[in-house]
Formats: sequence, C-alpha cells, structure tokens
Amino acid sequence: MTTTSRWRALTRHNLFWPIVVLVALLLVNVPFTPDFFAIHMTDGHLYGSLVSIVLFGSPLILVAVGMTLVIATGGIDLSVGAVVAITGALTCSYISDQSDQDALAGVLLAMGLGLIAAVVCGLWNGFLVARMGIQPIIATLIIMVAGRGVAQLITDGQIITINSEPYKLIGGGYWLTLPFSIFVVAAVVAVTVALTRRTALGLLVESVGGNAEASRLVGIRSRRIKIMVYVFCALCAGIAGLMISSNTSAADGNNAGLWIELDAILAVVIGGTSLLGGRFSIGGTVVGALVIQTLTTTIYTIGVPTQTNLVFKAAVVIVVCLLQSPKFRAKVFGARAKAAAPAAAPAAAAEPADSAPKMEVS
Repeated sequence: MTTTSRWRALTRHNLFWPIVVLVALLLVNVPFTPDFFAIHMTDGHLYGSLVSIVLFGSPLILVAVGMTLVIATGGIDLSVGAVVAITGALTCSYISDQSDQDALAGVLLAMGLGLIAAVVCGLWNGFLVARMGIQPIIATLIIMVAGRGVAQLITDGQIITINSEPYKLIGGGYWLTLPFSIFVVAAVVAVTVALTRRTALGLLVESVGGNAEASRLVGIRSRRIKIMVYVFCALCAGIAGLMISSNTSAADGNNAGLWIELDAILAVVIGGTSLLGGRFSIGGTVVGALVIQTLTTTIYTIGVPTQTNLVFKAAVVIVVCLLQSPKFRAKVFGARAKAAAPAAAPAAAAEPADSAPKMEVS
C-alpha cells in the first residue's frame, strides 16, 4: 500500500475529521491560555482545562450515546432535555424532604425513583413510536413540551437546593484523583460498546434502521428493538440529570438540560452517524460530544461575546459537517487536485507514411 493510498484510507475514516477538529479547537486555546494543557494536583485531585472539558462534557456524552442508538433505528428523541429535568427534580425533591440528607439509603432510593421516572418516559416514547406508529419527532416532542411542566410541578416552580455529600459524589465528587462522573461515563460507554459490538444487538439495531419492514419480515422484532433503544436513551438522560443536579446541588426544572437534545444530535452527526439510520459509531459520538464541549470552552476562552456565541458555535458545526461530507471534499479538494495536476501530454503523432518499412522486390 502506497503512502497516498494510506492517506486516503485514513481521511476516509469516520473519526478522522472529528479528531482533527477536536485537536484544532484545543490548540486554538493555547494562545489565550498558555497553560491550557497543564494538569496539576491539588488536595489529591487532578485539575486542568482538559479535565474540566471531560467533566462538564460527561452529561452530554451520556445523552449523545443514548441518542446514537435511537438515531441508528431511524428515529430521534427530543425529550432527553425534559427527562434530565424530571430526573433531577424528582431526586432532589425527595432528598430535600429527608431529615438526614446524608443518609446513603435515602439518596439511593431518590436516585432510583429518578431513574424509574426516566425509564417510564422512555417506555412512553417507545410505545408511541413502535406501537402507535407516530413519527418519532412528534412522539418525543410531547414529553419535550410537557416534561418541563412536570418538572416544574415537582419543584413547585422553585429551584430546590440540597446539601448531600453522597449525592454530590455523582456529578461533583472525585475518586482516584479523577472526577467520579468520568468513571460513570466510561462504564456506560463500555457497556454500550460491549452490547452493540460484541453481541448481535448492534446488527439488529442497524438492520431496523436500514429497513424496519424488511427486518420484521426476516424475524427481527423491530418494535421491541425500537422500544428498547428509547428506554436506553431515556435512562442515559436520567443519569445525566443526576450528574447535572448533583454538580450544582440543586434542581432547576426550567433550565436543567435545556437544549441538550440539540447538542446531543449534533454530537451524533459529527461522530459520523447518519440521521437516516443504519450504521452508527459510539466512538464517533464520544468524540463529537467532546468537540461540542471543547467548542463551548473555546468560546469562553477566546472571549466571544455572549450574544453571538450561538452563531459562532453554529458556524464551527457547519464547517465540521462539511468536512465530513464526501461530496463536499470531492468537489473542493478534487477541484484543487485537477487544477494542480500538470497538463496531459498530447497524444503521440502518427508516424509518417514514408517511414513505414518498404518491401524490396528482388
């Protein structure tokens, strides 16, 4: 294999351009923060910009991983932000009513109630999509709209604050010098990869996304697969809700997880998963989520005005998506290659007639 063919194979990998953009965004921060890549230890905990990116990006990674499987089946889930708010509101509300907020049993029960509520939301979405045949964007829009109202009802329209050390560990605590949320994300990603790449589940999800009717005809329970991925997506959003409310020690039914569904969809797309369904990439989604979080960090680092940061963010996302498009790369880089290529040599002129060999007659 030649160097050129290796380079072409490398650039065609679904993770190449997202990683290139991620590295570029990280390097942009260096002129504004010279010690951006520095990691130091304080009180037995690791601190630094890179650690903060992974820490604050953990909820987005979780939501994006669940969203990946939903999109792989040809669906979409707009309710994850509301599920984040419901889970955090229910958990913090239960903890705040306890006489001893540091009681481990009470915290675990509160977390269990929050995750059960998330699973119920996932079952509802899956039922509407798989059983009732409602379009995913409409079915999940119901909880996206109503879920915020449910979270507000749970909190009585107030921000519930708590002071629980065991609960603080999930989103704001440290373990083995690293933020505990990193280990939670690593565990969820590892389990997801193991189930989708080491078993037949990943192929079943991709087949349902490629052609649900054909999958049903060959014996695949496509409805059951769809319900399962919506439940998993809601469960991931529920864990993210625990992280967000734990990190702030508060539950805000109105703002918790606001627009996280859009960032999750962008992360999935940046990671190389098609919105049409079919093949998906968990690793690509993780890189895409890190790109989104790094972009957010970069916006604040370089001092982009608050009123224009969404426009800046959208511009960068458009560039990433264009770089990932094979047609766009073929038109741009292909046109440059043709312009730089030397002119083809003219066709060799035919030999003159008198130069042909002559037959001698004796």
